[in-house]
Amino acid sequence: MTWNADADGDGDVDVVVVGAGQAGLSSAYHLGRAGIEHVVLDHAPRPGGAWQFRWPSLTYGKVHGMHALPGMELTGADPLRPSSQVVGEYFAAYEDRFDLRVRRPVDVSAVREGEAGRLRVETSAGIWSARALINATGTWDRPFWPRYPGQETFRGRQLHTANYPGPREFAGARVIVVGGGTSAVQHLLEIAEVAAGTTWVTRRPPVFRDGSFGEAEGRAAVALVDERVRRGLPPQSVVSVTGLPLNDAVRAGLASGVLDRRPVFDRITPTGVAWADGSHVDADVILWATGFRAAVDHLAPLRLREPGGGIRVEGTRAVRDGRIHLVGYGPSASTVGANRAGGAAVREIRRLLRHETAGAPVGRSARLPA
Repeated sequence: MTWNADADGDGDVDVVVVGAGQAGLSSAYHLGRAGIEHVVLDHAPRPGGAWQFRWPSLTYGKVHGMHALPGMELTGADPLRPSSQVVGEYFAAYEDRFDLRVRRPVDVSAVREGEAGRLRVETSAGIWSARALINATGTWDRPFWPRYPGQETFRGRQLHTANYPGPREFAGARVIVVGGGTSAVQHLLEIAEVAAGTTWVTRRPPVFRDGSFGEAEGRAAVALVDERVRRGLPPQSVVSVTGLPLNDAVRAGLASGVLDRRPVFDRITPTGVAWADGSHVDADVILWATGFRAAVDHLAPLRLREPGGGIRVEGTRAVRDGRIHLVGYGPSASTVGANRAGGAAVREIRRLLRHETAGAPVGRSARLPA
């Protein structure tokens, strides 16, 4: 049975889950199986997590790995349908099947120290008092925009992957795509078919991965990301350490020259971008496929960040506050990682709640016995 708090705030609950993407729904599923009273808050207008905001041309067949949520497989999906529709419908059906009753749209503005060792969760729908919190907010709400000299002088259009509309709006335009990840490659391959010209720039030479990516390689990649968050550094995405998959479309892009990469420019001019050697590329559009950062600003009152800029995490637990678990952060940012992390976080929270019920209040830095 799934236990949820009332629809409005101003109440007590054992656990607040912030976010209803893969990580949040996985966590809610495990909380329900454990019989832990909880509420799930999501600021998006409908089910689907960040997937609902993906561009229409990102069909389900192009998705770079999508793992099923626990307890319910995603089967029979049409690979030609937009991933936003496929995943949105799947998440909606999942919420209904397991009676998750996500509260939306609810914006969480701050999480603070509350009374009697509890957390005060301030939201647009009121205030909850919680014994623990699972943060599953992902990164989509914090697109990263690098800054370069002259950026404000550019007369053309600048946009980010977060508001990429699909290739049709770039017909006849000269487009510069900035970024070395999977999204940048997907944008380039689409836009090149309709644009007057494309230029790809990255800070580092792209690394393409040929062949299969097995379990051992996956564990090694996750370990690299995990090592950063254990040191309190901002997490890198798992994809950033795996390389770019070399599929047929990418091979064609390399052969045609669409994926010929230039080093990142030194400055932006009113009509394009320029390098220190005097070379210049004219552009109508600069598309920043420069990734995202963890959306954790609402946790700032708890002072969880380390001097390195990140939140130090062991497993899913924030080292500076044992009541806070970050799921879908760092090494658990993949869809399969989020599933596993949701279960792991709930197991730790269950121990925390039992420890507290036994008469030992759990403070910020409590370490529970194994």
